[in-house]
Amino acid sequence: MYEICQIARELLTGENAVARVIARPFVGKPGSFKRTDRRKDFSLPPPEETILDILQKKGVKVVGIGKIQDLFAGRGITRSIHTVDNQDAMDKLTQTLKEEKEGLIFINLVDFDMVWGHRNDVQGFAKGLEDFDRGLEEVLDLLQTYDVLIITADHGCDPTTPSTDHSREYVPLLVFGEKLKKSVNLGTRISFSDVSATLADIFELQGTGKGESFWREIYAG
Repeated sequence: MYEICQIARELLTGENAVARVIARPFVGKPGSFKRTDRRKDFSLPPPEETILDILQKKGVKVVGIGKIQDLFAGRGITRSIHTVDNQDAMDKLTQTLKEEKEGLIFINLVDFDMVWGHRNDVQGFAKGLEDFDRGLEEVLDLLQTYDVLIITADHGCDPTTPSTDHSREYVPLLVFGEKLKKSVNLGTRISFSDVSATLADIFELQGTGKGESFWREIYAG
């Protein structure tokens, strides 16, 4: 399957290129197939420099947990950590927080999308949120004085909709840190790039020029 997807990746380029070719291995028998953790995304490299590229060039360590490495075609990632599910990702996040004292840790929790959202599994999604909430407590305990935690999403995937497609509600943007102001309403952002611009300000670097930073709105000094 990987070989076929790699061939497809090489073909689907040019003017009408496809951003990602995804291999989704599965096991089981007809009527009860189940996806495995061996998913692999064959992505086009980003068309422009990203904040990950900028951070890496400036010597900032960028750790990708989950499918981050695949999404950015390996670009701007110093260290990539494979995960099998949300719990494994959270476990590896807490371990990485203990190991890495500086840099950016970029984590993707794929089960909310692949396992529960697209499968319309409301109960699974609800339990996943509860498990994440419990795991977040340990993450918060591990944050250092100047660390910043940003929780967001790239799209909705409401398991209660009739469709199995992505849903289009606004996504959350939650930011926490010991040196941040409390109860700041960041409003409706103009772009996902606002997070990138904010990261540039946090690391005191020139960003990509895209997005509007909210760092001054939340930094207490």
